[in-house]
Amino acid sequence: MRVLAVVPAFNEQECLSGTIASLTATCPDVDYLVVNDGSRDGTARVMRDERLNGVSLPINTGLTSAFRTGMKYALRHGYDAVVQFDADGQHLPEYIPVMARTLEERGADIVIASRYLDGTVRPSGARGAGSRLITFLIKATTGVTITDPTSGLRMYSRRMIDLFATGFDCAPEPDMVALVARRYGPVVEIQARMQERQGGESYLKLGNVIKYMSRTCLSILMSRFLR
Repeated sequence: MRVLAVVPAFNEQECLSGTIASLTATCPDVDYLVVNDGSRDGTARVMRDERLNGVSLPINTGLTSAFRTGMKYALRHGYDAVVQFDADGQHLPEYIPVMARTLEERGADIVIASRYLDGTVRPSGARGAGSRLITFLIKATTGVTITDPTSGLRMYSRRMIDLFATGFDCAPEPDMVALVARRYGPVVEIQARMQERQGGESYLKLGNVIKYMSRTCLSILMSRFLR
């Protein structure tokens, strides 16, 4: 399988170089594309100085648009799978080969790296409560249990590449996971570990977490009847 890692980056000058170095050292057969989403810091400079493979969007457009840029690149260059990979160093690249094997062997359309699959770690805090609610809603609307619906480490099949690249309402979010589980191929999880971000600042403050979880839950419910 030809796998492309799409690495959306917004103000990740502190982490980007180390993230890509770890990715290429661990998975030399996996190509990558950094999508600089209109960063206001030195992310573009890091890409230029390190000669990283990537594109820079002129303004900040959000994760969905940045990721779809990567999906369009993957479609045009004939990749078999795309893995969504955070620029902040939280995701560990050693799981990518496992995800690729799972995608192929299980005939899945999405493989999610879950922190909670084996039950030894449980989601906590406001984000954990929202994650559990999303898990419940996906189960209620699709019959599929996704233990870590907010995990950003996801691999998508070739069919999903085409869907994201040519569709107009596809986002790398839990509501899309629910839609795929209901209407397309299997959504499968593997057990994984993640680390703390390696620099910079997360946008997921309490207020943003509440807004994100509320919007996601509403979208899952609405898509059940409208899509």
